[in-house]
Amino acid sequence: MKARDRYTQLTRGRSQFLDTAVECSRLTLPYLIQEDLSSRPTHQKLHTPWQSVGAKSVVNLAAKLMLALIPPQTSFFKLQIRDDKLGVEFPPEVRSELDLSFAKMERMIMDHINASSDRVVVHQALKHLIVSGNALIFMGKEGLKNYPLNRYVVNRDGNGHICEIVTKELISRRILSEDLPGLQLPQPAVNSPGDDGYKTGSDDQDVEVYTYVRYDKNGRWVWHQEAFDNILPGSRSTAPKNASPWLVLRFNTVDGEDYGRGRVEEFLGDIRSLEGLSQALVEGSAAASKVVFLVSPSSTTKPKTIADAGNGAIVQGRPDDVGVIQVGKTADFRTASEQMQNLERRISDAFLVLQVRQSERTTAEEVRLTQMELEQQLGGLFSLLTVEFLIPYLDRTLHILQRNKEIPKIPKDIVSPTIVAGVNAIGRGQDQESLVSFITTLAQTMGPEIIAKFLDPGEYVKRLAAAQGIDVLNLVKTPETMAQERQQQEQQMQQQMLMKQAGQLAGTPMMDPSKNEAMGEMLKEQKDQLTNGQSEGQSPQEGGEETPA
Repeated sequence: MKARDRYTQLTRGRSQFLDTAVECSRLTLPYLIQEDLSSRPTHQKLHTPWQSVGAKSVVNLAAKLMLALIPPQTSFFKLQIRDDKLGVEFPPEVRSELDLSFAKMERMIMDHINASSDRVVVHQALKHLIVSGNALIFMGKEGLKNYPLNRYVVNRDGNGHICEIVTKELISRRILSEDLPGLQLPQPAVNSPGDDGYKTGSDDQDVEVYTYVRYDKNGRWVWHQEAFDNILPGSRSTAPKNASPWLVLRFNTVDGEDYGRGRVEEFLGDIRSLEGLSQALVEGSAAASKVVFLVSPSSTTKPKTIADAGNGAIVQGRPDDVGVIQVGKTADFRTASEQMQNLERRISDAFLVLQVRQSERTTAEEVRLTQMELEQQLGGLFSLLTVEFLIPYLDRTLHILQRNKEIPKIPKDIVSPTIVAGVNAIGRGQDQESLVSFITTLAQTMGPEIIAKFLDPGEYVKRLAAAQGIDVLNLVKTPETMAQERQQQEQQMQQQMLMKQAGQLAGTPMMDPSKNEAMGEMLKEQKDQLTNGQSEGQSPQEGGEETPA
């Protein structure tokens, strides 16, 4: 089947989702999603919403998701050896060395991601996910490319797995001919009389190019491109099952539906109500702010006299002859304003916009708890984005870097990449809160001596570092190092005590060598023994020269 025909067939199942996405985009970010791409956009004036709460909410949530999924300062994944391989194929002692090597590879991979424009495209795709619930990312050789919902269709099986993807693009005939010199394109039809649109006979006419992606029986992804129902030369390509460059993302899933639902659609009622109230309040306020003076027809005061009078001028007339039109809708405006504030607060909470209670007694702890409560709402969203975006994105990135020999080959049966961002980061944050709360409760209720008696400080430090995602290797002292330092400290303390006791005894007549010859000889022997022992234990590198025997 031709790609164009398959695209037309699958468009019927997308129409409902696209119509809803266009409406959600009109109320939030009008430039984001438009109608189906049947011709080049005419650059018509976009709809301007009467409120900016929707746009602010979408941008804020997209930024939070972006920083949580691909954090800028740390890695969103971790390479580690499988636990079932330790002690069987590898001794447990080599884990520290392997962790150091894996950490170096993680930095190389993150440097590659940071040097690319992936974060820009991912942020754009997240805005599409929030508004329409759907986005398509293609990981090509020149970087990522985002497809909005009006430019692709998808077909899934009963389990939600991708079976087919068809994209539609408009490419200039001139550019297509330059990229593919051997391509024979049909001659465009001559314009009809009176048609002032695009000159179809010119070289700048757009050509509809379809990309057909499917999952074949051999367990690989295959795709090609078509123009005028003909396959473009050199457009065929394949990819392994777990390293597909086509990432079909959804914000929320519904069983049996090929497309997802966006966050804006979930709160579309509040956003619609806010849009209507904003329009009514703005137009009503504009009408109420208009000042019109009425002059009685039977009065001696002329309207021109009132119009020409300056500020502070003195004119003849009676106050009863002149009046001002008043709307008298102050109570109605107040009701609309209060309802708008309630709607804005609900929308801000739904899109994780932090609103701190304005009062003199607002504490930092209250702000922190509010922020943590908002972030915990992302648990379900992170789970789906981790499965449909982070894992395929990491697999494809590793596949490309290994194919280009920028990183060593990673054996999949020994090393397992693990995602540590998203919902896992929220879990670590909860662990940290629980640990801090536990130690604080013990100290406040039972005292610090109970903590020293029942808790292991080293284990607490390790768990707290793990909850914050910090590598403790060469940072936290090992038990062996702490035992050696403790032993050295005890020896130093014993030597100080002996020197102190010796100084005290030296002041007595019995220990005075001038008065007790036997004690003087004993101290001299001890001094000689101590000097000989230090000489025998001193190595050449520590200051002495080795003398031949």
